[in-house]
Amino acid sequence: MAKPAERSAARLAAVQALYQMDISGKTVLDALAEFEAFWIGREVEGIEFQPSDNNFFRDILSGVVKNQREIDVRIDKALASDWPLKRVEAVLRAILRAGGYELIFRKDVPARVVITEYVDVTHGFYGEDEPGLVNAVLDKVAREVRPGELEKKAGGQDKR
Repeated sequence: MAKPAERSAARLAAVQALYQMDISGKTVLDALAEFEAFWIGREVEGIEFQPSDNNFFRDILSGVVKNQREIDVRIDKALASDWPLKRVEAVLRAILRAGGYELIFRKDVPARVVITEYVDVTHGFYGEDEPGLVNAVLDKVAREVRPGELEKKAGGQDKR
């Protein structure tokens, strides 16, 4: 099993790749190839990109693309009715989609871990209200797709 830090790095890389795909129109195959060849585990322009769980990165990225319609519907339901996902800024949209994918399709990862990880990713890009928004939206999605899980007492093994 991958280390939690490698899964955290995979989540961040997936968010960055989803953002890049959203603004540039790149395909999932192009994004996977570029990030694995030039970004993950390397230093780029003075920024060191941490080694990641590449299988987890691939799963998140391809899973979001494959299931984007279902993910977007669930996120839209969790957002304010006058602020649909398409109006959300591109980085936040990528964060919510990646977190939504894990909550809906990766039941092997505890909901609390998913929410905490993506709130942490959000802190890397924003400092104001956005981390709270991500927390609230992912919490709503988790309560819908994993009823009762968040009410259970925290404990057990960390499966980041």
